[in-house]
Amino acid sequence: MSSCSSSTTTSTAAHGRATPITAVHHDIIEAHILTRLDAPTLASAASVSRTLHALCSEEKLWRDICNSTWTSTSDPRVRHAISTFPNGYRSFFFDSTPATFHRANTLPPDQHPQSVTTQLISAVDLHFEKEPIFSKVEVTETVSKDFMGPPLLVELFNRKETAPAPVQFDSFNDDFLSHLQQSMKLSWIMIDPTQKRAVNLSSLKPVSVERHYMADEAQLLYVTILPGSRRVGSSEFVECRIVVTCGGEEGGEVHVREVSMNMQDMDGVILSGEDSLVILQQAMGSERRKEGKGRERYEEFMEMKREKRGRKQTREKRLDLVCMILRVMIFVTLLWAFLLSLGSV
Repeated sequence: MSSCSSSTTTSTAAHGRATPITAVHHDIIEAHILTRLDAPTLASAASVSRTLHALCSEEKLWRDICNSTWTSTSDPRVRHAISTFPNGYRSFFFDSTPATFHRANTLPPDQHPQSVTTQLISAVDLHFEKEPIFSKVEVTETVSKDFMGPPLLVELFNRKETAPAPVQFDSFNDDFLSHLQQSMKLSWIMIDPTQKRAVNLSSLKPVSVERHYMADEAQLLYVTILPGSRRVGSSEFVECRIVVTCGGEEGGEVHVREVSMNMQDMDGVILSGEDSLVILQQAMGSERRKEGKGRERYEEFMEMKREKRGRKQTREKRLDLVCMILRVMIFVTLLWAFLLSLGSV
């Protein structure tokens, strides 16, 4: 009797214990569990145990996540660049997730990367809701005088090229513009193959949408605020501006006509290619937070610009006042000297 009781207890205890995940066959974990996880969950699972860390670090898992998130990563040029990253697609994913930049890389000049970046790769994806509009990869050479000296402007479309969006055009009224602002999502990943780093320059959703009545177009503005650098004469903040221009005819589809990117300082001056490269490389090494507050950050930046413009105008008014007083004093002095000279005669 006691023997039966003991056997039953052991059996119940054995059946009552939870089976650890590591006891499941690795092929089942890889094929049926990890493939269903998103990137943050996959990264969290990797910290549970050494076994899961090894399984969650599989390159194929992260390649599939990147390819499903950004179609442009399937381009051979992008694939080759990612293959040189320290942890391949996993490193690329966390580099390329839209973020808010809070602190610049403060390394002294002699500790900055010494390798010369010869090209930048733009991997750009535009979606309307969940439907892709286009995916493009643009390679920009960075060692020529045409890049280093003039203001940087990266354009993805030529004048005759357009891309149809899966949305019926009616008119650019307020409701339609609001719909575009909520539904048109952009990713612009800038890759530095030499430094083996990347950064997403887009705010994901537009921070503003404006209608241009003369051309009957809508311009969507995507902005990321990057830390400035004293090395380029701007120690405050830099605005990375991506403009998407859409047009359409009544009863037809909306067409994307222009996608371009440049960088501006707080005075609205477009940075040169050389200065933009410094800002980009600094952003790739900056502290980032995955907050997704692109529009709020943009509004804060615009408020700082207004305050700076106000201070500049105040200084200019004071300078004008001082100059006017000096002119009056000089005039009075000359007049007094002239009158004295007449009196002496």
